[in-house]
Amino acid sequence: MPTLDSRIPEGALEQKWTDYRSHLKLVNPANKRKYQVLVLGTGLAGASAAASLAELGYNVTCFCIQDSPRRAHSIAAQGGINAAKNYPNDGDSIFRLFYDTIKGGDFRSREANVYRLAELSVKIIDQCAAQGVPFAREYSGYLSNRSFGGAQVSRTFYARGQTGQQLLLGAYGALNRQIEAGKVTMYPYHEMLDLVMIDGQARGIVARNLLTGVIQSFAGHAVVLATGGYGNVYFLSTNAKASNVTAAWRAHKRGAFFGNPCYTQIHPTCIPVTGDYQSKLTLMSESLRNDGRVWVPKQKGDKRSPDQIPENDRDYFLERKYPAFGNLVPRDVASRNCKEVCDEGRGVGATGMAVYLDFSEAIKRLGKKTVEERYGNLFEMYERITGENPYQVPMKIYPAVHYVMGGLWVDYNLMTTVPGLFALGECNFSDHGANRLGASALMQGLADGYFVIPYTVGDYLAGVKAEKLDVSRPEFKEAEKAANAGVEKLLSIHGKRTVDDFHRQLGKIMWDYVGMARSADGLKKAIEMMKTLREEYWKNVNVPESANTLNEALEKAGRVADFFELGILMATDALHRNESCGGHFRVEYETPEHEAQRNDAEFSYVAAWEYQGENKPEELHKEPLTFEAVHLAQRSYK
Repeated sequence: MPTLDSRIPEGALEQKWTDYRSHLKLVNPANKRKYQVLVLGTGLAGASAAASLAELGYNVTCFCIQDSPRRAHSIAAQGGINAAKNYPNDGDSIFRLFYDTIKGGDFRSREANVYRLAELSVKIIDQCAAQGVPFAREYSGYLSNRSFGGAQVSRTFYARGQTGQQLLLGAYGALNRQIEAGKVTMYPYHEMLDLVMIDGQARGIVARNLLTGVIQSFAGHAVVLATGGYGNVYFLSTNAKASNVTAAWRAHKRGAFFGNPCYTQIHPTCIPVTGDYQSKLTLMSESLRNDGRVWVPKQKGDKRSPDQIPENDRDYFLERKYPAFGNLVPRDVASRNCKEVCDEGRGVGATGMAVYLDFSEAIKRLGKKTVEERYGNLFEMYERITGENPYQVPMKIYPAVHYVMGGLWVDYNLMTTVPGLFALGECNFSDHGANRLGASALMQGLADGYFVIPYTVGDYLAGVKAEKLDVSRPEFKEAEKAANAGVEKLLSIHGKRTVDDFHRQLGKIMWDYVGMARSADGLKKAIEMMKTLREEYWKNVNVPESANTLNEALEKAGRVADFFELGILMATDALHRNESCGGHFRVEYETPEHEAQRNDAEFSYVAAWEYQGENKPEELHKEPLTFEAVHLAQRSYK
């Protein structure tokens, strides 16, 4: 049975990674050419990992579900990437970034992992600048920084509101270089349907060609998952519509534990829902809260236009409640407060489920030209979607599902409980605890891909024979047969409801009961509702066409089937955790000031769930969290 050995090194926190890295096993250059590594996903984590491993000499086979690696969802990240460079000389340090991340995650992260992330952050900026990523610069030529939520320093590097796109182009260029060199074989339009195990180790995958329907096996001495997060379980989210949990979930069913599945980040700065049949939500970068002020009317039901509401009748509630951080409190804190004022009847807009994000003061103070230089493309995007000009009227925003801190459990090497299976970026649970600080997702993805996995994969492969792998083995054939059977099962149902119809209903259950505010009764109700809906799904879903052509309904059908199982586990995890921490807010556990109330005595651990079989409850394993460099304390941003 797999065990939770986190493999955290001994020694001083500041030296753990340096000392550990110096003692990892190595594969010599001639032998690297004998090993095959499979990388799933081409976002920042996947592209940087594939490029780095190929540069070292390994043979890499890389897969993505899009037509091009550069269409990965990392391209959608807007506001920036954190790094403890301390260019503004405002007091930042590696330790301060480490501490802000631990505190922002509500003390539910591993110290060793988070310190390594902060330590590597300074190298990421140098790497990306060398690749030509066009970070914003001061007049002097120095790279520019801005603030993000949960920090009192300016440590976020950015490229207007396109940081994810520019960073991905850098990683994509590095990946293309290795494709051209023949060290990476790229398979676009391929989706992983199963993990292949041989003698208890990950030795390959079964993938479906989304254009032809052909299901094929691929062998590797190690498998690296970098397939992103599962926020689309809620149907409405800021994620790309194709983002899904299938690769991670199929690996989970093969023995990879799932860590902290209930930890979901609700981003406060999103364009509000406008109709019952909306299919996606759009993020407005957290960077906007540097200069935008969040407010609602003081009086309930005040329907005056914002320009007719004088200052004395406005409640800048984040500035009022959290004077030290103001509008740049962490995302979970801002989101809960936005929901609270809307629930009080002070929300704005047609639905009353929005608050204002107002730039009028910044435009007066800085001038329109400066605001346009900082946020112009974001303002343009907002106007295209809403028809309102944010230079003239305040934006309307409301919280929405954005990121997940849970994912496959990994040790310090980023290896799952399945030997030979690694998970990087948002696909794993490792660094963000119960709430991710803004601008840290890009940092983690690139740190994992450029600077961690090249060492830790080598440590694993040094103990693996470089034997030729044969996809004709029975383990591959059995997995292919099971994958084909799964496809045929979906096509044979011939029900009356579309996949999207079921997904929308699942998402509403998740948002209502496993969203921003959770309760024991609500979570129990959600579990039963999801089980009932899942049962109907397998009897009444309609998947048209065939398996042997491009069939988006069939793609979605398999992913939604996995979302049902994941949703039940998320609610189960939230139900067992009788505390509030970060993005997990149980209404039974809050302070008199309505803040999250942790229970460190009973829940200071990572919840890692082990799959037990179809329709069987999963088994909970616990990895205790210990804190030596920081002191556990009630989070305060006042």
